[in-house]
Amino acid sequence: MNIVLFANNEKQMYPLCFTRSFGDLRMGIFTFRERWKKLFSTSISCFTADYLQDLYPLTLEHDNLFINSAYFPTHDFIIRLRKLKPQQGIWENSECLGFRGNWEEFQDKENLAKIQLAEKQLKINCPYDLFMNNQQALLFDFALATKNRESAEIPPGNKFIGRENIFVEEGAKVTFATLNASEGPIYLGKNSEIMEGAMIRGGLALCEKATIKMGAKIYGETTIGPHCTVGGEIKNVIFNGFSNKAHDGYLGNSVVGEWCNLGANTNASNLRNDYGMVDLWNYTENKYTETGLQFCGVFMGDHSKLAINSKINTGSIIEGFSNIFAEGFIPRKIPMFSFSGKRDGSKLKLQQVFDLAENTMKRRNIPLSDVYKKMITFLYNLKNNQ
Repeated sequence: MNIVLFANNEKQMYPLCFTRSFGDLRMGIFTFRERWKKLFSTSISCFTADYLQDLYPLTLEHDNLFINSAYFPTHDFIIRLRKLKPQQGIWENSECLGFRGNWEEFQDKENLAKIQLAEKQLKINCPYDLFMNNQQALLFDFALATKNRESAEIPPGNKFIGRENIFVEEGAKVTFATLNASEGPIYLGKNSEIMEGAMIRGGLALCEKATIKMGAKIYGETTIGPHCTVGGEIKNVIFNGFSNKAHDGYLGNSVVGEWCNLGANTNASNLRNDYGMVDLWNYTENKYTETGLQFCGVFMGDHSKLAINSKINTGSIIEGFSNIFAEGFIPRKIPMFSFSGKRDGSKLKLQQVFDLAENTMKRRNIPLSDVYKKMITFLYNLKNNQ
């Protein structure tokens, strides 16, 4: 059956969903798309904002299973999805979690058969829900990724606790490191690497071709996405992919997009000096609102670049495609395409944005496509008109 992911709250997930569909956000080991693909063993497309749809092509057939990607899969949810008949939907109160039918029927789903779920499901409503629920996702994904499989060996010279909760994929390298999986699983992806002297506490997902550098201190509930390089001290952070925090400095309770770079000795506060609750910019209400969290760091959109010694305030948002090198604490909300990050509103020219993105992606042998440039141009014009 053809599966399509959708979400009604992509705007609430800004700045992370400025450049990607909800289904392509990472939490745990996998993106939401990757997780559903493993569960149903089929290809999956995403219905997203018009300006993003060319980047994430939508496939529709006569019989489709539409799944709300904002909801994390549970055993009961998965079973009910598999049992859906045409023109039936699964609902939690007034929100659709899944629907089977064609595109026209999906648009009219509120008037068709509804199956109400009795138990409340886990929904990702806003960016900080990602790191808040990362441990649950790591546990789910670890079981999904390792079921009926055997881990590669951990080489001699490493110290570890909880070997049964450590899974090493083919080609992963671990050298003179300490791994403690007593409080959460540790997953080492294909061709990933943990260098000498690193101290790891689970849960951790080190995804394919990601690297933890020498002497790093990585606390639990952390995801290092594919092709990322990290060092320093990290706690409860999600790196989506192709991003680097390769040097000393602290980052906690945060989510980092793709193609970001945090310069040496960049530090992010995740706790206010007065120990108060953190507020965060809310894109649906267009103002700062309370998170109810005491610990909340930074949310970085794609292609954000921070200079050495950058200082990030508690509850900050960096929208993306920015080159930041301001003195002292940078502003808590940095608009897209910013240059310097100072409060004077300087911004990059469109060609500079293209050049920065192209140079970054070229290092990974990934071209800057015309479709990607079209998406950047749309966002650039959108920000110019605000």
